[in-house]
Amino acid sequence: MAEFIGTAWLVLGGCGAAVLAASFPQVGIGFVGVALAFGLTVVTMAYAIGHISGCDLNPAGLGRPLGRRPVPGARPAGLRHRQRQG
Repeated sequence: MAEFIGTAWLVLGGCGAAVLAASFPQVGIGFVGVALAFGLTVVTMAYAIGHISGCDLNPAGLGRPLGRRPVPGARPAGLRHRQRQG
């Protein structure tokens, strides 16, 4: 569940800011605003779900750590499925 919430938050916060910045250039958020939006969403999720799952928000970035060592208390297929749902 933490992976679902974290990935959904990243998509809504970061990608949402990018879409709004591209759709309404007169608003003035620009590149810096989009970068701050992505950064703040990652930081908020690191504090919110970091102790639960290690804050793996990117489904593509999950493959490498799982190849080296298992995530404690988690199954890789379940993590990947929750991230894709988010």
